[in-house]
Formats: sequence, C-alpha cells, structure tokens
Amino acid sequence: MRVKSRRVLRNKFLDGMSHAACTVNIITTDGAAGRAGVTVSAMSSVSADTPKPTLLVCVHQLSPTAQKIIDNGVFCVNVLKDDQTYVSDTFAGRFKDVVDDKFECAEWTAMPSGAPRVIDPLVGFDCELISSNLVGTHHVFLGEVTDIFVAERGSPLIYAHRAYGAVSRIERASSIAAGKRRAQSTLSVGCFHTFGPYFLPELIQRMMANDSILTINLVEGDQRRILESLQAGKTELGLLFDLHLPEDLAVIPLTQLTPYVLLAEGHPLAKKQALTPAELVEYPMVLLDDPPYFTEFLENAGLTPKIAHRSSSFEMVRGMVGHGLGYTLLATKPASPMTYDGRALVSRRLIAEAEPSRVVLIWRKSTKLSKSAEQFLSICREFFGVSD
Repeated sequence: MRVKSRRVLRNKFLDGMSHAACTVNIITTDGAAGRAGVTVSAMSSVSADTPKPTLLVCVHQLSPTAQKIIDNGVFCVNVLKDDQTYVSDTFAGRFKDVVDDKFECAEWTAMPSGAPRVIDPLVGFDCELISSNLVGTHHVFLGEVTDIFVAERGSPLIYAHRAYGAVSRIERASSIAAGKRRAQSTLSVGCFHTFGPYFLPELIQRMMANDSILTINLVEGDQRRILESLQAGKTELGLLFDLHLPEDLAVIPLTQLTPYVLLAEGHPLAKKQALTPAELVEYPMVLLDDPPYFTEFLENAGLTPKIAHRSSSFEMVRGMVGHGLGYTLLATKPASPMTYDGRALVSRRLIAEAEPSRVVLIWRKSTKLSKSAEQFLSICREFFGVSD
C-alpha cells in the first residue's frame, strides 16, 4: 500500500512539474574524459553574491555526460533560443539513429574552460564544478560561473506541458480589478500564418461585436509552432491544416483550400488556363517550405520537382515567383495578383488527383473551453457554414 501511495505521489509530482515552465539547456563538457552533452530543463541560479556566481544543474545518473562532468570538472550551460528545438531534440536522443555525433547538429566554439558552447545560444555559462551530490536518480551539480556569453538578441526556448514554447510580452495590469477583468476576458488563438489573414480579421471583428472588452492574443506561425503553443497551454484554440494532428486534440473541419499553380505573368506556361504536374516538372520550383507540402502532387505522379528555391514565408515565395525564379503551388489565394514590389502574378488551375487542403479548428480534449473560446467556436461555425 505504501509503495502504491509513493507511486501516486510521484506521478502527481511529475504532472505538477510539467506545468512549471523552464528554459531548455544543453549541458556540455570536454577535457581529459572526453566531450559530451545532454539536454536538461533543471537549471537554476543559486547566488550572484558568492565570490563567483553559482548555478546548479541536474543530470540523470545514467547519462554518460554526468560522469564526464565529474571527471572533467567543468561544464557549460547553453541556454537555447526559441528557434533551436532541433539542438534540444538531438541532445535528448531523438535523432540518435540519424547522427553518429550529437555535436554535428550545430556549430560550436570552446569556452575558456574548454567546454563546448553553441556558436549562437541565448546565453552560455562557463562553469567549474565545485560540488556533486547524487539525489535519487540525478546528480545535482553546483557550478562556479567563470565566464558568460550573452546574445545581443533572441528569446528563450521554453518547455512546459511536455511541449516546447516561446515567451511573449504581457503588459502589466493597471490595477488588481483591471487584472481580474483581463483574465476573464482574454482569448488566445493560434493560426497558420498563410491563411490567417484571410479569416481571422473578420472572426475577430465578429467576436468584438459581442464583447467589446475582449482581448484576443494571436500566435501566428507554422504547423509545429501552433501545435506546440496549444500543447503548452499558450493558446486555447488553433486553426491549422488537418495534417498529422495528435489524437488528444478535438478537431472540427471548417473549410477546404484547393491548390493552384502560381506563375509570373511572363512565364512560358502562363498562356495555359490549367496545368498538369507533367507540364510543371521541367521548370524550377519555388517551394513554400511549410505543411502542406505541395511537392506531393508531382511526386504522386511519379515526378521529381526541381526545387530551385524555398522559403517558409508566403510573401517571399510569391515575390520570387514574380521575379521569374520559378513556379509555385499554393492553397491560399490573395485578392491582389501582385507581389509586394509590384510584379504581376497569374494563378492557374492544377490538374492533379489530390485532396484539397482541409482547414480545421482544434483544441485539447482534456481542456474545458472558456466562455470566450465557446463563443469563438460558435462564430467559426457560422462564418464557415459548419453545422453543430
């Protein structure tokens, strides 16, 4: 019975700690024992008022990095930026079948102690090990900070709710009462960055017509960022493409976007009103490097696209097409057939056997939606003509 009680307490502790947001850090070491590194979230300041500043990190005893830190007597804490999730995943072992050496994922430089530092972390703390204690399954390392690297710009990569996240500025309330009103009248929505401008302004306008004091916080980005913001609790609702969504999400289909071909006005294929993958494959492609991946329309026809340029920016892709750098395949169609710098574009129908890209509204099944979120859901149903 006592063992079961400890297990229950342990599970509650782990669940509770998953709500405590932490920076994501790569702890590295090098020296006579060799080079090693591991991803940790357990890193904290101890004191700035010791002879030299001190911090602590916790590393699992089974990690090879732990013993090498002890043997080398030095370590570096690399506080990652919010665009360095791939570094975190690599040192957490996610890509161990892809890379032989985890350090291949980034460029490194040596701190004065010899411990490796990512070329461009948010912060790098070079430390000498001054104590090590094994507590349960983890070594608690206390380090004396001897050198510090601080980036000129950037935001920290955060881990909370068992997902990556990023920080955003929150303005202070003018009073306790104002703070309570804001907490009760705030809705956070994530939206895929290409189609967001087509739907959200009117949806927000309809929301504000019903609740003039409502504050709507928007998180815009690619599929990964919106999913992570939802899993981390940063957003309550998300509008995304229906692609590889986790099973713990509730999903309501809203609309479909039909892929089309975008060309510069003077492109050789612009004279045709509809195009097949076979007609496109001989020309260079500018790829919108975000899901949905439109290369599948050519690949499903047994063809390999000639990708000349790629960008995750919708308008950058349109701009490169306008300058004759290639064609592209898109699903979202702006009202204006012009690029930012005034180049004329033409859109043509794509003749291919493929399903349209489905736009969906999602939220976590385990979460009870707020009154504002329920209202937004209702407005989305009305706006897109979706029945209950």
